[in-house]
Amino acid sequence: MADLADTADPAGAVPLPTRGGPRRRTALIASVGAVVVTAVAVVGALGLGGGEEEGPSAPSRAGSVVAVSRATLTERTRVDGRLGYGTEIPLPVRATGTVTWLPEQGATVRRGGALLRVDDRPVVLLYGRLPMYRDLGLTATTDAADTTGTTDSESTEAAGSGADGERAAPTEPPASAEPSAPTELKGMDVLQFETNLAALGHTGFTVDETFTAKTALAVERWQRSLGLPETGAVGIGDVVYSTGRVRIGRPGVRLGGAAGENTLTCTGTARKVVVDASAADAAWAVRGTGVRVRLPDGKTVKGEVASVGKQAAAPEGGGEGDPEQGGATVPVTVTIRDQKSVGRLESGPVTVEYVGREVKDVLAVPVAALVALAEGGHGLETEQGRFVAVRTGLFADGQVEVSGPAVREGMKVRIPE
Repeated sequence: MADLADTADPAGAVPLPTRGGPRRRTALIASVGAVVVTAVAVVGALGLGGGEEEGPSAPSRAGSVVAVSRATLTERTRVDGRLGYGTEIPLPVRATGTVTWLPEQGATVRRGGALLRVDDRPVVLLYGRLPMYRDLGLTATTDAADTTGTTDSESTEAAGSGADGERAAPTEPPASAEPSAPTELKGMDVLQFETNLAALGHTGFTVDETFTAKTALAVERWQRSLGLPETGAVGIGDVVYSTGRVRIGRPGVRLGGAAGENTLTCTGTARKVVVDASAADAAWAVRGTGVRVRLPDGKTVKGEVASVGKQAAAPEGGGEGDPEQGGATVPVTVTIRDQKSVGRLESGPVTVEYVGREVKDVLAVPVAALVALAEGGHGLETEQGRFVAVRTGLFADGQVEVSGPAVREGMKVRIPE
């Protein structure tokens, strides 16, 4: 043990080999090892190695492989529209006199509310489709019944001559008959008015097609609530009917002007979209068709085609059929059921998207997977590197319909990089 300790290098260094083979063999082994490492690195860089992971210089192509899948492709077309409340129409004001009060433009009037005041009397809004075309109330019959069966001229002539030709004394006129009971009006307009009267909280009568004395009493109570004389009758100019709430538009007269049919305009209270659709390409505009409306703030809401105009109009600045101006157009009105989804927007430009064409249950791939074949047409590159020809169909939403004898669902294809 002592001999070994005495012969060892104090610094722990390895003794230098003697001149000859051992030193050269060590250097040769180190050189061969360096060459092997270099070769492995080159093989790895070329992607030829058998390792499971590839280096950063050879990114994986697994992310560029997609499967052919079945899908429903929908082609959407965009057209410009305008958000608003629709076209203003004149209210059928039948009251005559001087306009003494008008509501503010944009105000909403509901059932029982005053649309305007004429001669300081309110013109009230009620709901209904039948216009006010006559006064409503009880009418009394005052003509006495003629029991003699003769006319006034016959009676005068008979009183003027006797049997011998001499003039006879005039006869006494018959006693006046007592006035008959008031006549009760009947009709659908009575039913419409009584329905509104009951909806406003005035009861005590039967809602039907007959204007009775009990109806007249309810009318008096209604007139009292409006500060009107309690006559029990409704004049033709006291009421204006609409199918629902109205939004006041631009007035046709100023305060102090004469009331008439163009005194006041209105729209509905629901916001809608009007599109000037091409008359040559308006097949999509069918009542009930669902569309998507993109608002000025970028939000998209659901809409539905409510009506399509029947008269085409030439575009501004061009004649009918002028390709530079897009040809004649027809107005298409789109309603928005969820008014809250529109937010506080009242008007502005919007974009309407509708389905132009749709195919269901077809094979589809991303458009980027298509490659141009040397012999013409399009093809797909399989995962194994083969190319197969395909027929293309509808392009929509970044995908394309493909078909062909070599294409099947689930087949893996590459997206060229």
